[in-house]
Formats: sequence, C-alpha cells, structure tokens
Amino acid sequence: MARVRYGARTEAEIQAARTASAKLPDIWSTGVVAVWESDPDAVAAVLPPPLKPAERPLVRANISKVDLPGYPLGAGSVAVAAVHDGQEGWYPLVMPMTHERALIGGREVFGEPKKLGEVDVERDGLVVRAALARHGIAFVEVRGAVDGPLPLPEPTRKTDFYFKFLPAVDGEGFDADPVLVHCVRNEKVRKLEKITGDVVLRESMYDPVADLPVRRVVEITIGEKTTDQKGTVAERVSAQALLPYIHQRYDDPQQILDGPPEGSV
Repeated sequence: MARVRYGARTEAEIQAARTASAKLPDIWSTGVVAVWESDPDAVAAVLPPPLKPAERPLVRANISKVDLPGYPLGAGSVAVAAVHDGQEGWYPLVMPMTHERALIGGREVFGEPKKLGEVDVERDGLVVRAALARHGIAFVEVRGAVDGPLPLPEPTRKTDFYFKFLPAVDGEGFDADPVLVHCVRNEKVRKLEKITGDVVLRESMYDPVADLPVRRVVEITIGEKTTDQKGTVAERVSAQALLPYIHQRYDDPQQILDGPPEGSV
C-alpha cells in the first residue's frame, strides 16, 4: 500500500524534523522600528493582569521583510511596554504576517496574537516608507528619510509577553486556565540607521492602535537583524481576569463560536 500521508509519522521522522528545526541558519530581516510615547492611561488599559505598565508609556511598531529563499515574508507587530514580576518587556497587541506558516506556529505554540495581513517596507534612496495593513487599511504607517548610520548595538536579549489560551468548546470561558508566556529573543544587528520622520495611525475597527496616540516620537530606525527565540510559561493566570481582553486576539470575538453551516460536514 502506498504511504498514507495523514497517517502517523515514525519516531525517526519526528526526531529528524526536530533536528532540522534546531539547525536553522541565521535569518536576516530588514525592518523599520518606531517607538513613541503615548497616553499612559491608554497603555495601561490594554494590559491584562498580571502585566503592569512600564515606567514610560511606550508603544513600538516593528515592520520587517524577510528574504526567505523562495518564500519572502512580511512580519510586523505593534506592542506596548510592560512589566511582569520585575521583568521588563513588550506586550504585542497585533502581529500581522503575510503567510500562514509564520502565523500558525506563533499562535499555537507561544500564544502570539498573529493575524494575516499586509506588510510593506520600501526604500528609495534615503526615503523610507513602512506600513502594516489589514482589511484595506494601513493602520500604522512610518514615513521619513534616513539621517545617517548609528553605532551597532551589542547582541541583546528582549522579552515579549503573550497569553496562550483555548476558548472553551461550549463558548463559556476557556478549556483550561490560560498561561502567561515569556518569549525571550536573542537579537543581533549588522546594520542600523536613524530615520527622521513621523508615525501615522489610522482608524480601524479591526486593529484600533489609533487609541494609542503618538504624543512624542522617541526614535525611528531601519536596520538588518537576526533573532532566535525561546518561550517559557511564567505562570498560570486567572481566566476570569483575562476574559475581558480576549477580543484583542480576534477581529470579531463571536468568530470563536462560529461552526460550519449545518450539513456542510
């Protein structure tokens, strides 16, 4: 009988896949990073407990293109500065990805709030434009001109906070207590330039980052970097406390209750 591809894989095949993943080479991306000070109350309002606001009400937009062989990828995020148990980091609200493969692993393994979207990074000489868009709306756009090179930072570790959960089968709460994930990234930068420009936030009912207004631009840069990442479960969190925030993950929270039309399966 021919191999049934939906059938069980052998232990050797599973181990080979793990080994291949562990030996991935450095993957370099070209991206724009914009950081701005926003309204402290707005930043505090989007943080589910036990996350707390950082000392400064910062918001960060990452907009990158990754030249994977035969599989170019656009990846982005909008995150707010946060603290958990003394650890400073970032809490992403939305992470647009241009391909399903990049979306699935992050959402299912780490609990990242990834969604399919459009990611643009364009450079014409010194002029740079980068944007994140979904549903035809470029809800974040960074525009400016390169203002010269910056010193390369030393390799650094950065932490993102995610909540990993599964909505309950019966539509009431979760199937199990959600977990708070610390995702630690080791970042290396090989090129970095300063941009003088601005950040434009556009109204979107699906990605309402316009609620985090730009009070003052802290910095805008364009650079080339590579990162790896490792996640750990920091703690189990209160389902009741997290429930009011799960709409952050979906365009329409009701979609988690959507089933196939009757008779379609």
